[in-house]
Amino acid sequence: MMEITYKDIHDFDQQELQDLFLSVEWSSGHYPEKLVVAMKHFETVYTAWDGKKLVGLICAMDDGAMTAYVHYLLVRPEYQHLGIGKRLVEMMKEHYVDYLRIVIVAYNEELEFYQSCGFKKADDASPMFITSLWT
Repeated sequence: MMEITYKDIHDFDQQELQDLFLSVEWSSGHYPEKLVVAMKHFETVYTAWDGKKLVGLICAMDDGAMTAYVHYLLVRPEYQHLGIGKRLVEMMKEHYVDYLRIVIVAYNEELEFYQSCGFKKADDASPMFITSLWT
C-alpha cells in the first residue's frame, strides 16, 4: 500500500516537474526550466509524494490579505481518485482561511470536482487570458 506524504516546498528539479506536468498533458511541461523558476516565486506550494516520486501539486499567488489565486492543481493520472487532489485543495483552504476569497479558473470538465471542494461557479464572470507563444 502506498503512503502519500505532503510537503510545503518551493525547490524542484526540472525532471520531476516535467514528468508531473506532462503526465497530465499540460503544455507547460515542455518548459521545465520556467516551471522551476515559477515554483520558487509562487507564494504557496503544496505537493504530494509517493516516496521520492512527485505525484501531485497545487500552488497559489496572493495579495497578502484578501484574495488568493490557485494557479495549478495537478495529480498524476494513475494517482487520481485517491483523494490527493482534495487533500491538496484542503491544505490551500486551510492556509488561506482568513482571506476573503480563493479564486480558481476551472475547465468545464473540472467543475464537479471543484464544486465538491466547496467552490462556486460565477454566473456573471468568464475567465479570460492571453497565451504567449514561447520560443
